[in-house]
Amino acid sequence: MKTALTVNNRINRLFEQKQGDILSVYFTAGYPKVDDTRLIVETLANAGVDLIEIGIPFSDPVADGPTIQASSQVALDNGMTLEKLFTQIKNIRTSVDIPLILMGYLNPIVQYGLPAFCDEAKAVGIDGLIIPDLPMHEYMDQYKALFDQNGLHNIFLVSPQTSEERIRLIDKNTDGFIYMVSSASVTGAKSDITTAQEDYFKRVNNMGLKNPALIGFGISNKVTFQKACAYAKGAIIGSAFIKQLSAEQDLQTSITGFIKTIKD
Repeated sequence: MKTALTVNNRINRLFEQKQGDILSVYFTAGYPKVDDTRLIVETLANAGVDLIEIGIPFSDPVADGPTIQASSQVALDNGMTLEKLFTQIKNIRTSVDIPLILMGYLNPIVQYGLPAFCDEAKAVGIDGLIIPDLPMHEYMDQYKALFDQNGLHNIFLVSPQTSEERIRLIDKNTDGFIYMVSSASVTGAKSDITTAQEDYFKRVNNMGLKNPALIGFGISNKVTFQKACAYAKGAIIGSAFIKQLSAEQDLQTSITGFIKTIKD
């Protein structure tokens, strides 16, 4: 039976209303310029993206490839902080209704203060969190109750090396969706999806999990997006979008054009 928290969360609403081809886009807050965050969120939503992951810049993003690492460093050099991020998206729900997720590492969140972080995330309308370096046992013991109280779904990552036992544990103790990392490497745009990756996607699909899955890492264009969507509810684009943001052109035109190449 679904709780009120589950029903009211925009992530669950998205997966209930749309059965496939869900497009999620990641970008680093404060990149390319410190005040671009709100414009990027609103432009992505208007361009037809289904879900947005806002990256919290950090000096040691271990799961990220060179493109996202570089964007994180630029954002930090720009003076981007969690305080600024929450200020920038304070009233974002007046213009954007799609699910918003904060993706980042544990260190900046702990430094900010966990209760304050959850309070602010709830206040600005964040629906979920992706914290790659948050261990499952620590999440269960110290974080889950607070996240649940604030309506924040914690999204865990699984990879080709993740055991079936752990995948089932993640599926049992989280809600929203499972982030299916396409390979064991760090983030970064790839030109195609391999047979080995397809076998991994099929293996997870055959487990009959309660949570839907989105595929990320290496999704860069319409071809890889469509291939990923054949094995999951949708896919996540990060590095390829960051590269698009770095182009010397009008942000809104650049963003809208890029999303059009993926969706059309």
